[in-house]
Amino acid sequence: MLLNLEKAGLLSELAIRIEETPCEFFLEEPMRLFFAISAIGKDRPGIVADVAELIYETGCNMEDSAMTLLANQFALLILLSGSGEELVDRLASGCKRLEKEKNLTVFFTPLGVQEIHETQQMRGEPYRLMAEGLDKAGIVFKVCRLLANYKANIIDMKTRSHPSAETGTPIYTMDIEMVVPNDTPLEELRTELNRVGDDLAIEIQLKKSEE
Repeated sequence: MLLNLEKAGLLSELAIRIEETPCEFFLEEPMRLFFAISAIGKDRPGIVADVAELIYETGCNMEDSAMTLLANQFALLILLSGSGEELVDRLASGCKRLEKEKNLTVFFTPLGVQEIHETQQMRGEPYRLMAEGLDKAGIVFKVCRLLANYKANIIDMKTRSHPSAETGTPIYTMDIEMVVPNDTPLEELRTELNRVGDDLAIEIQLKKSEE
């Protein structure tokens, strides 16, 4: 009986403390929203700082990014997240300011949480494809169309055309990172890649990416 009374006293004290706790203590954190921002403009020092300043001023966090220089154009693709009221309006206003004051072309796209989750849970095995040969039309199209037919999902691709050190002939290189579904017939895929390589007179290598 004494033990039960002690328990009752503790429960009563706990109930009083809960009653005295501010309601804000129990409120959930605001849901984070995700956005993709792309920006491109003539290369110059400070482009990354300008876009990063927008992200910082709107209270957002840079989740992931990819940036590259193509000819004299610098391009950025950024995944960011944030929360709070009127976040979309603040980002839209900031992007317009970058276009007007910094001479950048900027787009931003809201992303659903489900889209982020699906990307992170992409099923399959990571593979890397490397191709090299004389530069000609159709290399990217024919290789990527074949990969699409086998449901391979390209997650990163770099291409480059450069003169051969010996002859000066244009050489084209392509480096692809992708996720290949677990049920893909790999030997069949390799055979088809070799066929495409023969048709284009290029060398194609496919190997599993290192962990």
